[in-house]
Amino acid sequence: MNSVFTTFTRTLSVALLVTTLGLPALVTADDDAPYQRNCDTPIIHPKKVTDMTPNDTDDPAIWINPHDAAKSLIVGTDKDRNGGLYVFDLKGHMLKDKTVALKRPNNVDIEYGLMLGGKSVDIAVATERLTSKLRVFSLPDMTAIDNGGLDMFVGEQGEDQRALMGISLYKRPSDGAIFAIVGRKNGPSGSYLWQYLLHDDGNGQLSATLVRRFGTFSGLNEIEAIAVDAALGYIYYSDEGVGVRKYYADPSQGNKELALFATKGFAGDHEGISIYTQPNGQGYILVSDQHANEFHIYPRQGTADDPHHHPLLKVVELATCESDGSEATSTPLGKNFPQGMFVAMSDNCTFQIYKWEQIAGDDL
Repeated sequence: MNSVFTTFTRTLSVALLVTTLGLPALVTADDDAPYQRNCDTPIIHPKKVTDMTPNDTDDPAIWINPHDAAKSLIVGTDKDRNGGLYVFDLKGHMLKDKTVALKRPNNVDIEYGLMLGGKSVDIAVATERLTSKLRVFSLPDMTAIDNGGLDMFVGEQGEDQRALMGISLYKRPSDGAIFAIVGRKNGPSGSYLWQYLLHDDGNGQLSATLVRRFGTFSGLNEIEAIAVDAALGYIYYSDEGVGVRKYYADPSQGNKELALFATKGFAGDHEGISIYTQPNGQGYILVSDQHANEFHIYPRQGTADDPHHHPLLKVVELATCESDGSEATSTPLGKNFPQGMFVAMSDNCTFQIYKWEQIAGDDL
C-alpha cells in the first residue's frame, strides 16, 4: 500500500448495512458508498504454518474426521510439473505416507459419502493440469479410486482449453448426488466451466458424466477459484479481472447468473473463495485479493431484501502472501480451533492456518 488509507467506492451507507443485516457499527459498506480502511491496523499472523512442500503450494481443502474432529486433515496441492497432493495434520505436520505424486495439480476439493461399489467413500478430488484429468482419492488413506484419472473437457481444441485449474464439489441435498464443477486455463464465455456427475458406472468403477456447460467470462485473465455453498445451493467463481460470479449449483435450475459482486477495491486478481457457514443460512464469503495480501469478506446470506446482493463487510490483512487458494470451516476442530479455521496458501510453499476468531475479530 502507498498510503495510510485505501479508498473503495461503495453504494450503501454503514447505517443501512447495520439496519439491513443486523451488523455492528464497525461493519463497512458495499459497492458504491465511501469506505476507508486503516492500513496501519496490525497484520494477522497464523496460529500454525504447515511444513513446506518442495515446489509451489496452490490450494488447500479440509477433511473433517467424523470420529475426532481434532484429528482432521488439510490436503493441499503443490502445482509443479513434479508436484502432488500433500496431507497435513492440524499442527501443520506433513504426513509423508499420504503424499500423492501428480503432474501439476492446481486445485483440490473434498466431499463426503460418494457411493462406489456399494460403499460410502469420502474423496479428495484434484485437477491434474498436464494430463487434463480429474484425480480422485479416498480419504483418509489417499488411495486412488479413479483408474488413473477421469478425462475432462473432451473434444475441446487447444492446450489451454483442456488445461485443468479450478475444482469444487457439490453434493445435492435432495438425493446425495455428487458433482464436480471444473475450470480450465481458458475457455469461451457462457461455457467456461463444465459440471460433471461423479458416479458408480454400475461395475463399482468411478465415472464422470457431463451434465452442463456454463459460466460467463469477461475475457480478462482467467477463471480458477470455484466454491460451492451446498446448503444454500450456489456456485461462486472468481472472474479474476472483474469480480465474483454466482450461479445455481443444481444443473436443473438453469444457467442464469444470479450476481456479480466484489467488483471494486481489489489491488489485483480475485483469487481463492472460501465459505464460512453458520446456522439459518448465515455466514461469510471470503475472497482473496492476491496482490494486496488481503481477504475481502461478504455476507453469505446477502441482504434482507436480496439474497444475491453481497455488500462488503470487512477487509482483513493477513501475513499470508500472494494467496491463491483458501478454505474455511465453522466445524469446531478441537480445543485449538473451537469455532473452526481458515487455511490459505502462501507463496513460501506453505499453507497458513488461522483460528476463525482471528478472522472475525470483534465485528463479525
